[in-house]
Order: sequence, then structure tokens, then C-alpha cells
Amino acid sequence: MPEPAVGPDDVLVRVKACGICGSDVHGYDGSTGRRIPPLVMGHEAAGVVVKTGDSVKRVRVGDRVTFDSTVYCGECYFCQRGDVNLCDDRQVLGVSAGEYRRNGAFAEFVAVPERIVYALPDALTFEQAAMIEAVSVAVHAVQLTPVRLGDTAVVVGAGMIGLLAIQALRLAGCSRIVAVDLNEARLKLAAEYGADLCLNAAACDVPAEVRTYASGRGADVALEAVGTTETVQSAVASLRKGGALTLVGNYSPKIELPLQSVVTRQIRIMGSCASAGEYPVCIDLVARKAIRVDRLISVTAPLDEGQVWFDRLFNREPNLMKVILQP
Repeated sequence: MPEPAVGPDDVLVRVKACGICGSDVHGYDGSTGRRIPPLVMGHEAAGVVVKTGDSVKRVRVGDRVTFDSTVYCGECYFCQRGDVNLCDDRQVLGVSAGEYRRNGAFAEFVAVPERIVYALPDALTFEQAAMIEAVSVAVHAVQLTPVRLGDTAVVVGAGMIGLLAIQALRLAGCSRIVAVDLNEARLKLAAEYGADLCLNAAACDVPAEVRTYASGRGADVALEAVGTTETVQSAVASLRKGGALTLVGNYSPKIELPLQSVVTRQIRIMGSCASAGEYPVCIDLVARKAIRVDRLISVTAPLDEGQVWFDRLFNREPNLMKVILQP
């Protein structure tokens, strides 16, 4: 690959760490239809600035940085409202197909606009910083969720985003958190990260267990981090009347929604997409270990072993969470 061109507002970053996202694996097998070759994938990254465009003022050569996965224009209606994740001209590093294709960070260098670049404190390693993108997705979802102090929350799906959301929900004020998954190893990790009750959906009636745990009413809020009919229905059924559900997982393009249950029990449903300005607070939370990421990093490996690790993730190797590649 040639070295990426650097425009007047761009920063060229020498990539030091880039995580393999679950969506990258789905892109790898072609199931999403979004990552259409030829494309350099990778959007969870950190590195060192090696070149800046003529108009760049805030970032300097030598800075240790991470950067948002969303390249937003900063000028459209949604950007002006602060909803940069909904930008009309949004590009996503290493993800976008079609006319808005943009190469990502599974490479020695990546060029990104200065406006999406954030400096790293010395307390963060590049590997930890590569987790900020995932942290921002979880924090954004929790920001959208109407949590009140003392609430009971259910997190359906104890994968990467779910485990980070558990920690963010605790910081937001939830006093009791229930984690739901099919994988016992992930449920064990959920308990380590603050879940008070861990339920294996294959071994119990999740909504019934949640109601019993939550004073017979059900949970105040739920966060769904899988994206299938079964998991969304479980999340809806676990809520009390007037509860709120935030949808983060989007594994399935379409699901079957229990409409009457939602309407007659006045359930509020919100979709959550990427993040919208939460990077600075997420950097601070991880640096202070208010949100812990180290146990989520299973492997660091050189980029030239990427094929092997993509295959192992695709084959759902047990206990393999985040793999970080180092160009």
C-alpha cells in the first residue's frame, strides 16, 4: 500500500495498536455486506503522529493519540446539533463501502482528520487506548439510557460492549445490574466487572428471574448488545412497565418485536449508534481505571499474524475476547 495522502486538515498516524472488532470478523466473512474489498479494515486504534497537514493546529508530530472511528463533516445539520455520529456525510474507518469508502488502521499508517484525533495521557498504553473506541460505544449507549440513581439494569449480551456497559451503568448510578449470556466464561467476567446477578439464558427463564430479583416488577432499564429476535424479546420481557430499552447490538438486520407488550406496558426503545463526543471522558475513565479494559485484551500479536487471529475469532475460539494487532 502507498503511504496515505495527507490533506491540509489531516494527521498521519503511525499505528501502534489496532483491535479486531467483532464487526470486522463479520466483515471478513462477508455477512454484513459493508466491508467490500479492496479495503483496509480496522477502526479501534492508537499510535503516534508522524506528519500533519498545513492547517493542523492542535496536534503535533510525536503526539501519542487515538482517534474516533467516525469521520464526520462538522458542518451538516446533525453535526451542528452535536450528533456527529449521525452526520449526513459520515465515513467509518475501515468499514464504509460504496462512495464513502475509507481505509482503516490495520496498516503501518492511517490518515485521519485532526477533528477526530485525541491526545493520550502517559498512563495509557497503546493497547489500552485501542480499546477506547469500544468503551465509547458502551458509554454512548448508557448516556442515552434514562438511568436514575438506584435503578436496576439488565445487560443482555456479555460480549465486549456488554461488559463495558456494565461498568458504565454502575458509574451512571445503577445499584443492581443483571448480566445475561449463554457463555459461562463471559458471565464470570461480567461478575468481575460488577454484575450483581449473572444469568445463563440457556439454563433459566431470564425475564422471570429478573422480575423476582427486581421486587416482582422487572428492571428499570435494559441494554441489548446482541441484536437478535430472541435477545431483544428477552430484554423487553425483563423490563417493568414504563421501563426503557437501549438497543446496541445489530447482528440481525431485522427482528420480530413484541409490539403489544411494548405498547401496552409503555416501554421506551432507543437505538444507539457508535459514539458522539464521548472520547475525552472515555480516555479519562480508562486512564483512571474507572472502566477497566485489561482483562478484555486476550492477545497482542503482530499484524502479519492477522489472518490467523481472524480465523480463530471467526471459529469462536473459547475465551478469546479482544485481539490487538501491532503493525
